[in-house]
Amino acid sequence: MRIVVRLDVMLALRKMKSRELSERVGITEQNISLLKSGKVKGIRFETLARICEVLDCQPGDLLEAEEG
Repeated sequence: MRIVVRLDVMLALRKMKSRELSERVGITEQNISLLKSGKVKGIRFETLARICEVLDCQPGDLLEAEEG
């Protein structure tokens, strides 16, 4: 099983660009890009909470377990 990041989907639903999210969350646009592509091994709960606050969503809206 693997965890898939659905940040790109939530950004599209909120009609928000990665740049705006990075500015509002306080992390680099490059880190947002890495999150979107799933090329990260972890995320701080503080960062996840801030992303959820900005996007008005729950962690489960951004992360999904997939068989694989």
